[in-house]
Amino acid sequence: MEFRIISLPPFKAASSGVDKEFNFSLNGILGKFDKYFSAIKLSDRDSFMPRDFLFFDEEKQGMVWWWALSEDMDNDGNEVVDFEGGYYITYVYKDGNEEANGKLYKQTLEYIKNSDILELDIRQNHYAMGHIITPSEIIKAQGWAQMETFIPVKLKANIN
Repeated sequence: MEFRIISLPPFKAASSGVDKEFNFSLNGILGKFDKYFSAIKLSDRDSFMPRDFLFFDEEKQGMVWWWALSEDMDNDGNEVVDFEGGYYITYVYKDGNEEANGKLYKQTLEYIKNSDILELDIRQNHYAMGHIITPSEIIKAQGWAQMETFIPVKLKANIN
């Protein structure tokens, strides 16, 4: 399996709120949130890292989408949440290929389970997340996108 271990910094994020309907239509919670952040014109300073993260909130049983804000970004009335940051194991697959995603997810969990230094770090607002990494112009030209999945991990307590 090919993956990487990264650190995401703490940040404030505009949140779609929980959508138990998984509604990406223009009138749905997630569709409206997509329209909000897709209209933001990023400065060069803000365009180098992923800013949107989609995840399933296990406690509230619905999808949530976050947009990482910088100091000068408008939250457009969306709830603002504080993300603590942390370590993540990531992998990439073709968006929509749930068979590949499921296989990679299981392999990643097995790797973490067998790790001498890492363990899962799933807790409130700290779940597995996804982010489309393909630029929109490339998606349009090739007709598909790559999704990067982020699985939260932490160092085991007995590791210094």
